[in-house]
Amino acid sequence: MRVFPFGVLLAAGLAAAPSLGAQMAIPPKTEQIAAAVLPLPEDMRAGARVLGYDQDGKFGLLREGKGMVCLAEYPKQDRFHVSCYHESLEPFMARGRELRAAGTPGGQVDTVRFAEAKSGKLKLPTGPAALYQLFGGTLDAKAGTVAGAQRLYVVYVPYLTGAQSGLPEKPRGSDPWVMFPGTPKAHIMFSPSM
Repeated sequence: MRVFPFGVLLAAGLAAAPSLGAQMAIPPKTEQIAAAVLPLPEDMRAGARVLGYDQDGKFGLLREGKGMVCLAEYPKQDRFHVSCYHESLEPFMARGRELRAAGTPGGQVDTVRFAEAKSGKLKLPTGPAALYQLFGGTLDAKAGTVAGAQRLYVVYVPYLTGAQSGLPEKPRGSDPWVMFPGTPKAHIMFSPSM
């Protein structure tokens, strides 16, 4: 399995969520929603909140929901990528989108978010929070399926370390491990083959 750092995947387009303008063909709302929820287990899809693009290319709410938040595919991105995460992560994720849309350089987005989390300005999850992603592969928008995509499973536990959890802090084969240990963005990475 090829490991993609979570920050790299989101920085590729989904997290920035800039307005696209009318120059791009935006998939219909129903297709965006159907694709956005694909990373989730089937029983969680119908109730998820979905964010995506209107026909003018503006990023915003496509469907109300609770529990999970899903991001529609960024139409300018060359390869398929959708992501869903627990609603307790929304303040952290929304702040990242806001900073990127304002032109904050990628390397400084976390610097700002980490400082805001430390000061208490940015709310973090108080317990574990799951994130599911699908990337690559071929989307059949009409059928609402994707073939050949890779899955990524993550559980956020802000400030978690390897010493606290008994998990390594570097990847080792397909074993779970803690990425960004000791930071507000700490999370356990899982292999899809588990």
